[in-house]
Amino acid sequence: MKLYEVLADELMQAITSGQLRAGDRLPSVREASRSRGVSPSTVFEAYYLLEARGLIEARPRSGYFVSRAVAQHAEPEASVPEAEELHVEVSELVFQVLGLARNRAMVPLGSAFPSPTLFPLPKLALALGKAARQLDPWRTVEDLSPGSMDLRRQIGLRYLGAGCKVDAEEVVITNGAMEALNLCLEAVTRPGDLVAIESPTFYGALQALERHGLKAVEVATNPRTGMDLASLAAVLERHPVKACWLMPNFQNPLGSLMPDSAKQALVALLAEHAVPLIEDDVYGELYFGQRPRPAKAWDKAGLVLHCSSFSKALAPGFRVGWAAAGRFAREVSRRKLMSSLATPVPLQEGLSEYLQRGGYDRHLRLLRHTLIQQRQLVLRAIAKYFPAGTRVTQPEGGYFIWVEFPPQLDALELHRLALSHDISIAPGHLFSADRRFRHHVRINFGHPDNTRTAAALKTVGQIADALMR
Repeated sequence: MKLYEVLADELMQAITSGQLRAGDRLPSVREASRSRGVSPSTVFEAYYLLEARGLIEARPRSGYFVSRAVAQHAEPEASVPEAEELHVEVSELVFQVLGLARNRAMVPLGSAFPSPTLFPLPKLALALGKAARQLDPWRTVEDLSPGSMDLRRQIGLRYLGAGCKVDAEEVVITNGAMEALNLCLEAVTRPGDLVAIESPTFYGALQALERHGLKAVEVATNPRTGMDLASLAAVLERHPVKACWLMPNFQNPLGSLMPDSAKQALVALLAEHAVPLIEDDVYGELYFGQRPRPAKAWDKAGLVLHCSSFSKALAPGFRVGWAAAGRFAREVSRRKLMSSLATPVPLQEGLSEYLQRGGYDRHLRLLRHTLIQQRQLVLRAIAKYFPAGTRVTQPEGGYFIWVEFPPQLDALELHRLALSHDISIAPGHLFSADRRFRHHVRINFGHPDNTRTAAALKTVGQIADALMR
């Protein structure tokens, strides 16, 4: 156990035993560093971990305090899908629901994106301008797929920081993570093939399966620890699965985090069956405690195609993503050339310039801190305003909370009525091929307009109460 984890555990015991009570101020970082004989960075890491667990909260210019009591909802139940082959037809519903939620006047609880105000767009613009002015014209030819070597090297360094060794030659730059995921799916499947997915799963995965003429088999998934490996093993024995698409780190919509031991076992299980893993890791940098390793870290056979982007953590709208595609890198690069040829070179060079300046980690620390605070605000509002019997997740990263209402509530009707109050929510129907999550919703806590958010959650709670009468 690391020093910061020891310190965090001691403080957690003091809080849970009542020795430290709600509202008590913790020692400053300097005081704790001096009294404990540890570095300030160790204290910061311990405090960040306790913040991620919802036990303490930072107050601007005041320090860290034991969190105010939050009424604890039960955790949503783990899914138990039928594990049968399903044809996928969700796009029309996704377009209907999400198309109504793009209005800036909406309170975006149903949005798939964090607030664009959270990102260093002026600094990115300076880096982009410098890169464009200094761009060698030949780079527009040389940086066709697989993309800018400078940027791929920077991405390789990010992998090292996450405890994962990835050669830059394996990385293919794409137009966002969705293109990376789609290209990887094309590289390892053919129309009619069967793909194992989480239940619930990201609706973008369902749309991709629909687009490519693939079938889905849904695997039981725990809202805290992710896909159930025993259920996956049973699916692999029963069905001719050609690929597995999942999100081990801060899954959308659950926010679940698969333990490292489970990721290692997952990679070994899929390797035993020679099934490629398409790993969607777009939220991996948005952790609240310690950076979770991707499943790719345990890949020895080159079967893990790890996909991510800068859209959720740094540069929304730039649409720059990548795939570290293992043994399939050449095939993914060829398909990139055939589909969109290249990702815009100036954007790649601008991001590379920004990353080389070294401000990314400082930005991420501020972003994570904001998201932790927003999570606590939203959890408090849900505890205060949502109906009795509501179950919620408490994610340790990302910006989604999964809410399970009592069974009699219809989430689509809740969505429709919330829209009439200029509030968007994401109904659970979007997150399964058979639309099984009919009394669930996904809530986005990545928009720090606290007064507006709290009022919207109160309204959603009132509508839910009325629907259940």
